[in-house]
Amino acid sequence: MKNITDSYNTLKEEIPQTVKLVAVTKTRTTDEIMELYRAGHRIFGENRVQELLSKKDKLPADIEWHIIGHLQTNKIRSVAPFIGMIESVDSYRLLKTINDEAAKAGRIIRCLLQIHIADEESKFGFTMQELGDMLRDNRPGDFKNVAICGVMGMATFTDNIEKVASEFAFLKKSFSIIKERYMNNDEVFSEISMGMSGDFKTAIEQGSTMVRIGSLIFGERNR
Repeated sequence: MKNITDSYNTLKEEIPQTVKLVAVTKTRTTDEIMELYRAGHRIFGENRVQELLSKKDKLPADIEWHIIGHLQTNKIRSVAPFIGMIESVDSYRLLKTINDEAAKAGRIIRCLLQIHIADEESKFGFTMQELGDMLRDNRPGDFKNVAICGVMGMATFTDNIEKVASEFAFLKKSFSIIKERYMNNDEVFSEISMGMSGDFKTAIEQGSTMVRIGSLIFGERNR
């Protein structure tokens, strides 16, 4: 059985150097995270703020933490002083609150706009109509304390790889439309976060610049 370091090194060989790897640490122990840290990895993603806060101070300060799960506005204040990126921005209200809390913390917080690309109603995200309305009414420059760095999406949980590929292709197209219409002169807007343990190769083929992977590194999740 492979250990975490071996699994990580194998995975790195399958991911182009141009694609960032976010190691998903939901339910993982600090010892497991430290093994990956010692292997040289620095970008980690958590789904829930409470779990992130319970681990953060027990781990090295140079870890770049990403929030990748649905985020409630009342949780932003607790992560604003340190968070590296919020990948799951799915409403204007959330973006505005992040901007306000980042201003109080004296920071600029990097964000991704989450777009709903899956069939499943349980998944969060803007529709392209909602996103277009928001960006027309609120130019990115209106938010002084957030940097909108790109888009994020989660494909339908299915074995139908053609369906997954088409959803990723839609996200890539959405990124291109937003870039052309609203972010044309913004070099920061460059990331497409899509792809997880089961579909990251398809995501990379469709243009992903950032993949979020947990079980391929750590093994099956602790329940």
